[in-house]
Amino acid sequence: MAGLRGGRPARRSARAGSGGGGCCWALPTGLLCAYGFFCSVRPSEPFLTRYLLEPHKNLSETQVFNEIYPVWTYSYLALLFPVFLATDYLRYKPVVLLQGLSLIVTWFMLLYAQGLRAVQFLEFFYGIGTATDIAYYSYIYSVVDINLYQKVTSYCRSATLVGYTVGSVSGQVLVSVAGWSLFSLNVISLTSISVAFGTAWFLPMPQKSLFFHHVSSQELGWEMKSMQEQKVDIVKVLKDLWRDLLQCYSSRTLLCWSVWWALSTCGYFQVINYAQGLWEMVLPSHSTEIYNGAVEAASTLLGAVAVFVVGHIKTSWAMWGEVALALFSFLIAAAVYIMDTVRNIWVCYASYVVFRIIYMLLITIATFQIATNLSVERYALVFGVNTFIALALQTLLTLIVVDSSGLGLDIFTQFMIYASYFAAISLVFLGSGIYSIIRAYRRQEQRQSRSPESQ
Repeated sequence: MAGLRGGRPARRSARAGSGGGGCCWALPTGLLCAYGFFCSVRPSEPFLTRYLLEPHKNLSETQVFNEIYPVWTYSYLALLFPVFLATDYLRYKPVVLLQGLSLIVTWFMLLYAQGLRAVQFLEFFYGIGTATDIAYYSYIYSVVDINLYQKVTSYCRSATLVGYTVGSVSGQVLVSVAGWSLFSLNVISLTSISVAFGTAWFLPMPQKSLFFHHVSSQELGWEMKSMQEQKVDIVKVLKDLWRDLLQCYSSRTLLCWSVWWALSTCGYFQVINYAQGLWEMVLPSHSTEIYNGAVEAASTLLGAVAVFVVGHIKTSWAMWGEVALALFSFLIAAAVYIMDTVRNIWVCYASYVVFRIIYMLLITIATFQIATNLSVERYALVFGVNTFIALALQTLLTLIVVDSSGLGLDIFTQFMIYASYFAAISLVFLGSGIYSIIRAYRRQEQRQSRSPESQ
């Protein structure tokens, strides 16, 4: 990947990826993939809302939707930036271990915690688990050569995808066919996460990181630095991050894709967080068989197929990207609207699958467009900032629409707002796309009119 076009060259030197020789990349990659797989095998997750609404938990629908679920959003936002810095400063592995531990605490509390406050505290630990996810995806870049980045990234993402699918399918089979209780599914989830946590201990400790530890600690020798020097280094890193951030977002193309990333991810998080709640209102799970696990598995697999296909589509995203974002965002809005207004569980399931497929397809294109123009260091920074903005917007949306201290709207009204939100995104990018196309054609006409004069 080249440096940002139009800016100074990207600082991609050997330090960016030479932490491990090509001959020793298989061990850390295999261990990390094993961790990602077992961490994602959580058969109880598609049935979380149903489990929390079971009589033994003694929680009402209003408490679950308006008082418990928002805690995850607030925790995730509050922890994301400090975790982003701590991950790099501590060199990844400690934060990977923290993620495993926080998920163990989450599922242990899910099994035995009772009452509103305890379950809210559980959501806080789940927020730690999701905020530390960045350590999983960035660890591998510090221990393999730069020419292996694409390969190991695909392995690590595939591991979580396969794990999530296995968990969803097994959960559905165990509930529908074997008649297992949701408590038993949570025991399986806790066991799988515990295996992942044990695996993480065997990960090699990286000697460097992208921002704070540019040079291997072995190369530095055993000299001890003073605390003052460390503080100066941290300040310098923060200043470099800010300068790089301004440089990155000076590109209109990158800014456009980043804005869509942040806006759409905000809406995506809201829909997937409360989809189970919507399904529960459309067709209460205590009165009939539900297929949440099968739907999650199907949407994940079909989304993966769409992602694979889009990787082989050749088109001028610079010209048509904004219009494509507008049209697909409109389809997302339509899917959410149908999910909300047609009170049929099978229509809800189908709309949810379409929603996830389109989002996964578009976020992959956005990732391509952003990563193409950036070094690994800058990509990690832009990814972190985009995610932070998405969470900030989601927090605002949750506080106003969902939280009982705000409007505390019912689930159907919430989804109508989410559909309108995506429709607004579509209109914004349609206008921006049309403007960009008109401007591009005018420039082309000007070049053509000037060429005869020069002859």
